[in-house]
Amino acid sequence: MKTAYDEMYAADGSVRESYRSYADWLRATPQEVIGRKREEADIAFHRVGITFAVYGEDAGQERLIPFDIVPRIIPAHEWKRMADGLRQRVKALNAFLHDIYHGQEILKAGRIPAAQVLGNSQFRQEMVGVEVPEQIYAHIAGVDLVRAGEGEYYVLEDNLRTPSGVSYMLEDRKMMMRLFPELFAHQAIAPVEHYPDLLLNNLRSVAPHGVVNPNVVVLTPGQFNSAYFEHAFLAQQMGIELVDGNDLFVRNDTVFMRTTQGPRRVDVIYRRIDDDFLDPRAFRKDSMLGVPGLFSAYRAGTVTLANAVGTGIADDKAIYVHVPEMIRFYCGEEPILSNVPTWELSKAEDREYVLAHLAELVVKEVHGSGGYGMLVGPTSSAAEISLFRDKISARPEGYIAQPTLSLSTCPTFVDSGVAPRHIDLRPYVLSGKEITMVPGGLTRVALKQGSLVVNSSQGGGTKDTWVLEN
Repeated sequence: MKTAYDEMYAADGSVRESYRSYADWLRATPQEVIGRKREEADIAFHRVGITFAVYGEDAGQERLIPFDIVPRIIPAHEWKRMADGLRQRVKALNAFLHDIYHGQEILKAGRIPAAQVLGNSQFRQEMVGVEVPEQIYAHIAGVDLVRAGEGEYYVLEDNLRTPSGVSYMLEDRKMMMRLFPELFAHQAIAPVEHYPDLLLNNLRSVAPHGVVNPNVVVLTPGQFNSAYFEHAFLAQQMGIELVDGNDLFVRNDTVFMRTTQGPRRVDVIYRRIDDDFLDPRAFRKDSMLGVPGLFSAYRAGTVTLANAVGTGIADDKAIYVHVPEMIRFYCGEEPILSNVPTWELSKAEDREYVLAHLAELVVKEVHGSGGYGMLVGPTSSAAEISLFRDKISARPEGYIAQPTLSLSTCPTFVDSGVAPRHIDLRPYVLSGKEITMVPGGLTRVALKQGSLVVNSSQGGGTKDTWVLEN
């Protein structure tokens, strides 16, 4: 594996320009001081209750997401190109979603195999012909970017169902400003704290036609969900109600919220519940989380769901390989941001190559998420590789494969001091009457030495992401 691109240091050991001011501060600050600041951050995060359920640990245990106090710094020109690429990509994804539930022009043109879309479990037949405000399906997208090679950015995956993590982006910034105000005084760092205002404006902009002062709510599956902190945090930051399924009811194809003053109409629902559980009358009949009749109200156009039902098809890993073609088809442009090279195991030629090189590659389930259901060949045992070989042979269409990228590294404060650790980036892209985002996003860091798995659900941590304004 090639040496990873170091975000702070060039190959000759010199500090990259974007990190120079921070590097000077780091050299002048004793490690004991940094260690005390990290302890302060841990105590403060515990007090606020920023926790996450980690799968595989004792049932019911909540753990603090590790926060690293060394920021990830992105120069202005890099961010501009990234932001342009994100707008282009999300615009194409929304156009694709509208198309496949209406004219299906991209399928008729043979640009994407129809069977891969129409036969996909994430394609919602119930959404065919349903009109949604502004033709926006993915109101909130979390696009995972990685940096490899000589520093090129690649899109690793698109998260369009219920992308999480933005609360950690906001809390990380708040913590850094509290612990190190002097760093912000000496550099022009683009703000992110206005994200809740942007999000609320975005949600209000896609209210049903004719609604002047929309009532927006956040719908949560409840306090036992691993991301419940974020649901409550965002509702509080936007100044809107946090509700669960029992707080809502449908009458005459209109959604209402129960209040102490009587029923109040709901116009926009930022839902953090998967499609299957939204409405027991339309989807899973055993769901206790959703609202009976919600989908009927949605089809009638009296309520907006963000994200729309059926967006999952566009963030399925089997569809990911076609996003560059979507950009060409809907935007008439070449992609600004590249996909990671990907083998489709449903294709015999790709499958043959991958089975012969499993020890070198990353294999992912097309419906998997959170770092689960995947094989990282170079760090896997012979038994694990053999198991995946059998899985692929039994159901090749359920998997894709990618090269094992050497993700870029950023200095990270670990027990042994400051050392490089692998990172990725999840910017949050908001689509309404226009496409907006705050500069940066959530940087996730693999805290184990050599690990490439950054997911919080598997023990990764987070960093504040600084986009320099000049």
